[in-house]
Amino acid sequence: MDDETKRHWALIRTPPGIEWSGRTRYAAAMFFYQRGEMNAETLEIYRICSRLDAEDPLSVLRSHHLGSEWISRMEAIPDRP
Repeated sequence: MDDETKRHWALIRTPPGIEWSGRTRYAAAMFFYQRGEMNAETLEIYRICSRLDAEDPLSVLRSHHLGSEWISRMEAIPDRP
């Protein structure tokens, strides 16, 4: 995994509740979307959550039964790539 990808993995794992964390996660999500590693409906959840710093996009994806491939991938990647 290259340094840029590692950086974006760290950004997309920014914990909810931190100021600007929603926007940080969305920016990282866009990186993965542009590389074809995230589908549009999953990116849309990150977009919606981008203004809601306290909202966990993975929880939203689970509650709407969306993004199962992305959720699995997030769970499989170590916290510190």
